[in-house]
Amino acid sequence: MSKYVVYFRVSTQRQGQSGLGLEAQKRDVNLYLKNYCEDYTIIGEFTDIESGANASRCNYQKAIKLAEKEEAILLVAKLDRASRDVEEIARLIKTVDLKVACMPFADKFQLHLYAALAEQEREFISKRTKAALQSAKERGTKLGRPTTIDELTDMGHKAGKVMKAKANQFAEKLRVILVSMRDAGSSLRVIAQALNAQGFLTQRGKEWTPAGVRNVLIRLSEKSLNPN
Repeated sequence: MSKYVVYFRVSTQRQGQSGLGLEAQKRDVNLYLKNYCEDYTIIGEFTDIESGANASRCNYQKAIKLAEKEEAILLVAKLDRASRDVEEIARLIKTVDLKVACMPFADKFQLHLYAALAEQEREFISKRTKAALQSAKERGTKLGRPTTIDELTDMGHKAGKVMKAKANQFAEKLRVILVSMRDAGSSLRVIAQALNAQGFLTQRGKEWTPAGVRNVLIRLSEKSLNPN
């Protein structure tokens, strides 16, 4: 019989009180246990309401210690519920047998890879945001509402160009992952599930859908045909 220690994490007190974040995680964990486990027992369940950047979370450490002591499997809904730090994930998978509900067949190498990709994405977003703010500052961009029709029209044209450029940059960042999975025969749904499972968000900060994956792949195809 397989023994499991289940760990949940939400980032804010509001999420913890509302149950919204926890509800989704519990749903995913239950789906994993129902569909991928035949004979199991849950020997412990722990929850933290804290940022994933803090590896010293009280209940997180308790979950690890119990799993290690009982030679049990540590189960989380998504990889970033354990940690958003690739070094912490690497340490964790060396300490215990880690399973991620949304990636039921992922091995230790794949979990490490997904953690590394997610960390790269966060670093890129942070640098892109800082660069955009600095660029706007150097151009002397002023905050406030436009007062004339011409100003509104000009702002609309500029915003459209900026949005297109950002969308192209975002798509390009995902080119290797999306194109590789597509060429390997993965469906749009499978690609979307893989991106969601390891914590990637769309450009608007939402979870991926097959339609969203298709749109990015179309954009990448158009970029290849029209590099300028």
